[in-house]
Amino acid sequence: MRVPLSWLTEFTPVEEPPERLAHALSFLGLVVEGTEVVPAPFGGIVVARVLATRPHPGADRVQLVDVDAGEGESRQVVCGAFNMKAGDLVPLADVGTVMPNGMEIGRRKVRGEWSNGMLCSAPELGIGPEGGEPAILVLPPGSATPGQSAAEALGFGADIVFDLEISPNRGDCFSVMGVARDLAAGLGLSFSVPQPPHEVAEDLPAAAVAIDPAAEDRCPRFTGTVVENVKGALVSPLVRRRLVLAGMRPINAVVDASNYVMLELGQPNHPYDISRLGGGGLVVRPAQDGERLVTLDGTERQLGPDDIVISDAEGKAVGLAGIMGGADAEISPETTTVLLEVANFAPLTIAETGKRLGLLSEARTRFERGVDPELAPCAIDRFVDLLGSGVRRGATTDLHPGRAAPVEVPLRARRANLVLGTSLSTQDCVALLSRLGFEAGQRADDRWVFRVPSWRPDCSREVDLIEEVARIYGYDKVRRLLPAHPARPSRLAGWQLARRQVREVLAGTGASEAWSSTFLSSRELELAALSPSSAVVVENPLDSSQALLRTSLLPGLLRALRSNRERQAGALSLFELGNVFAVPGGPGGDLVGSGGPEATFPASLGSGDGHGAESRRSASLGGFLYRVVEGVVEWEQLGLVASGAGVDATYAARAWEVIAGALRVDDAGVVPVAADLGPGALIGLPALHAGRRAVLAVGGRPVGIVGELAPEVAARNGLAGRVAVLLVDLVLLLSATPKPLVAREVSRYPAVDLDLALSVADVVPAGEVAATVREAAGELAEEVVLFEVWRDKSLGEGRRSLNFRARLRASDRTLTEADVGEVRERVAAVTAERHGAELRGARPTS
Repeated sequence: MRVPLSWLTEFTPVEEPPERLAHALSFLGLVVEGTEVVPAPFGGIVVARVLATRPHPGADRVQLVDVDAGEGESRQVVCGAFNMKAGDLVPLADVGTVMPNGMEIGRRKVRGEWSNGMLCSAPELGIGPEGGEPAILVLPPGSATPGQSAAEALGFGADIVFDLEISPNRGDCFSVMGVARDLAAGLGLSFSVPQPPHEVAEDLPAAAVAIDPAAEDRCPRFTGTVVENVKGALVSPLVRRRLVLAGMRPINAVVDASNYVMLELGQPNHPYDISRLGGGGLVVRPAQDGERLVTLDGTERQLGPDDIVISDAEGKAVGLAGIMGGADAEISPETTTVLLEVANFAPLTIAETGKRLGLLSEARTRFERGVDPELAPCAIDRFVDLLGSGVRRGATTDLHPGRAAPVEVPLRARRANLVLGTSLSTQDCVALLSRLGFEAGQRADDRWVFRVPSWRPDCSREVDLIEEVARIYGYDKVRRLLPAHPARPSRLAGWQLARRQVREVLAGTGASEAWSSTFLSSRELELAALSPSSAVVVENPLDSSQALLRTSLLPGLLRALRSNRERQAGALSLFELGNVFAVPGGPGGDLVGSGGPEATFPASLGSGDGHGAESRRSASLGGFLYRVVEGVVEWEQLGLVASGAGVDATYAARAWEVIAGALRVDDAGVVPVAADLGPGALIGLPALHAGRRAVLAVGGRPVGIVGELAPEVAARNGLAGRVAVLLVDLVLLLSATPKPLVAREVSRYPAVDLDLALSVADVVPAGEVAATVREAAGELAEEVVLFEVWRDKSLGEGRRSLNFRARLRASDRTLTEADVGEVRERVAAVTAERHGAELRGARPTS
């Protein structure tokens, strides 16, 4: 945004040099991207007094004008305009002057008469609209003297233009007034808004405007004002020059006044030719499906119910609300009376319509960032004032259905100092915020409640006020301090250490850590046999093709596994720790691939209405959190996938055993999938092979799932061979109470590895058999590992061989064959009794 320094001085008495002002603006957050020095214009152009006008003897479309340029003698100029008379003050370009368009003025003959210079119109000076009837710029009587510089007479001195980058949250600073307010606060200067006169012609009717009830939530304020006698109205040359310096092209008096108000106050507005409005009124309403409107840029646009339009009283759309007016009610040179619309629109509505139509305008830029709803009356008065004393206005019709209550935010000086590292008093904070228009209200201890001004909708929290304190106090005054070291060295929290331990353990098994995106498409969920209907939909996704939050780490890990396999990677194991999301009680069944939070949430989450303090809740288990925001549950999950030679469901089961052992999880096991769970009861379970899947449990409570990817799911994801899968709810796993760490004497006697091949029915879980083997082996068993699952017709229909290796060691002696044989017989007897197992053979291996 381009802001001339001379315009800023209308609001605050700035006297600092440009370099100091640029520094101050940047430190206030209004970053100066460039500074342009604009010299005083109109070199060689002076004020001349018209002495007489007379016809040209050889031409009827020009006349001869005698002027005095302060030299005390008459000078003849040939002129094609006829709007001046004797005594008028006009700008004269002397011979040799180079005009703004590059043309050099010379002494020349026109139809036999000498012209000694050129009388100038506003467009020729670069401060007026191009085209139209030629008219010499006539200065107000007594405003200048002959021979005076035209730039000086018009108030056009040298100027500085700051090119500012305004952050999207500062809608108030998309105006000269807003920038001046911040600059005055930062420099400790006074700030005032000029108050134009407010005179209403009683004989003029009030404007006929209305808001359709269906549009009230998108148009919190709508005003209409009838302004007549605008034909022939003129805005001052200074207005036009400032428009040019700000990057706008002057068009005509009415449009120039409208644009000037928008740039100065930040309030977009639109004047309609009332003679071209059916019924002479305006209505704000939703657009009809398929309704078409030709906007001022000449483009026909197709609209829908999500857009809002300004229509005339007969229902014809004449403007796209908050973005651009329509061509049908455009201001023309013949316009005599206008209906001025000054309104306030919902930012999201304007942003969505503008984005969909690909239509960018100055009005849209301001409305989608938020416009002060209290600006309308001031903007109307300023518009009328700019058009001069000849225009008349009627009473304003002001519809304000969406008036919001003032926002009040508490601030503690102690908290501000803690955040900023300053030592400001409460009164210091009050004084700094008052410069920006924040009103201090009630005080309780060190807490002040501030009323947020209507032009600052971005300030709604205490930290927002702290930021404002820092801006006005000065970021350069905040000392850079290293944080003080606590008396005791800081350490990682228990849950951080546990998470780190899980990573280290899995890396120790040879697995590589992966990262996958939190955002997925419905197709990616379906590939992993997950229902998209249970996923949370992102309202404004970065990529519309990935608008769902993941309910499981499985889709991302399968995508990463496929990507590595496509690049000729061999045997591969990938794991990830990341957040997943779901809605309690949604169509996804239980919240996690473990079913854990379902038992924790009801008592801890409360009912809540999705707003205020109740919109953010959490359920804590030993420092590990289920976070709930606006009804969406977020928690952390562990996922592992592996493929390659020798990889099957037992690979993932062994990984679970390693993790549970490293974390000293008590009563960790693998249990069969209950018949009453059904598809979808555990997220991710349908993706696993029906005969090679199980539930992971801690103390009888499900915490995850383990198994092999179903062949059809693997094929859909472009994966050949078996794929082992492990999904664990980290909140439940890491919050489990670990077994006490007991130091055991290291035996100096050798160990004996005993291989046990137990034939059991396919329906018997391997985890239960392993637990029985450990129990039966007794204190001599240091470790029991399932190292192979073998199937063969010789075992019988529906049976398999589970091959375990038990490491036996005594603390006081070397084990004998009799000791090992006793363990073997005990294992055979107990497993046969509990699981119907048949010991196929057993022998010590070392």
